[in-house]
Amino acid sequence: MNNDYSRAGGAPVPVLRLGDILLVTLQGELHDGAAEQLRQDIVEAIARSRVTGVVIDISGVEIVDSFLGRVLAEIAANARLLAAQTVVAGMRPAVALTLVELGLTLPGLKTALSTEAALELLGRVGAVSDGPRREPR
Repeated sequence: MNNDYSRAGGAPVPVLRLGDILLVTLQGELHDGAAEQLRQDIVEAIARSRVTGVVIDISGVEIVDSFLGRVLAEIAANARLLAAQTVVAGMRPAVALTLVELGLTLPGLKTALSTEAALELLGRVGAVSDGPRREPR
């Protein structure tokens, strides 16, 4: 996986594999070129490693513009074609309002309030936590 892309501060965006999911944590502003490179790298990682889920944690992102919103939707669409589900975790209320105002519905993209909730949504929390997995009631 190519980690040469960076966010505004110059640090690489971490992409971690946890069992059969990829965990991507975005912090701060992500430039258009970096967002596009991230999309390409995530899709290549899904194809190469055959993961079944992708969690993109955007709790550290204060602003999502229309380009980043489209990139997130494209990641979800590509992942779906490669038999993986995508969940965006930690969306701030201001980001949600902005996406609605921009008319971005983000089809195929599931959302969760936290990374843990995203993992539960993918049914993977037991695979990455030390605690026992609770069955749904």
